[in-house]
Amino acid sequence: MKILVTGATGYIGGSVAAKLLAAGHKVVGLTRSEDGAARLKALGIEPLVGSLISLDLLAEAARGVDAVINAANSDDPFAVEAILPVLEGTGKSFIHTSGSSIIADRGAGNASDLIFHEDTPHTSLPERQGRLAVEQLVLSYGQRGVRSCVIRPTLIYGAGLGLHKKSIQVPRMLDLAVSKGKALHIGAGENIWSNVHIDDVTDLYLLILAKAPPGSLFYAENGECSMRAVAQAISRLLGYGGKTESWPMAEALKEWGISAHATFASNSRVSALKARKMLDWKPKGVALLDDIENGSYRESLRA
Repeated sequence: MKILVTGATGYIGGSVAAKLLAAGHKVVGLTRSEDGAARLKALGIEPLVGSLISLDLLAEAARGVDAVINAANSDDPFAVEAILPVLEGTGKSFIHTSGSSIIADRGAGNASDLIFHEDTPHTSLPERQGRLAVEQLVLSYGQRGVRSCVIRPTLIYGAGLGLHKKSIQVPRMLDLAVSKGKALHIGAGENIWSNVHIDDVTDLYLLILAKAPPGSLFYAENGECSMRAVAQAISRLLGYGGKTESWPMAEALKEWGISAHATFASNSRVSALKARKMLDWKPKGVALLDDIENGSYRESLRA
């Protein structure tokens, strides 16, 4: 298949593109710069120079491929609105990347007992309403001749397979610990996030591409842990003896902005049983805390 991947120079999109190439597919990768184009071309990816606001370019590119994977911006409706009508009635696949923060709370570092499945009723926080609307638009095209699907990864970790090697949450917490000389978590740090290794995420994309029915939504997770546990693992990695300190929300907001609330102090606990049963997804990546202390994050410090 020939597949258009937006976000091809990013962490998720680049990893998906690499896995697609390894599986024998041809990949067209969207990139904003000529430098990015050269780097993609060196990997065997056909570059498409433009951005998510290059709407005519995206529509034309979508006409010439067998499937589209949107891994650039979960909240941007414009690229989705440009591509989906082009695919209508073709039976082609469109896989949209969202995230499990769509069901996140404002836990302020406190734990929650709620665990969500794809069909669990919920009301997204105001800052995630736009993302939910984009998801609903994508899924609606499953009734309009597009094999449209949404994937909601949880906290992704591990070394990326493409040009961009770093995820968001763990590297940010690691960089914070290095800069402050101590590992920090917001509040009590008992808030819990499900998590999943990047290799397992890319495997799930390929399974969705091959087998998922139109209008499908999937979570991607393979375990969970508290942010305090992540901070403790970072502390041990850096030689701080596993000790951590609470970081006041006011300070975290100054440094990290809204993500302090929406990600690092929230709960996002989900089940990916649907992907395991429907698609026979079998995640096998190293566990998050082990990867921090003994795997890719230790290696990144040596680089």
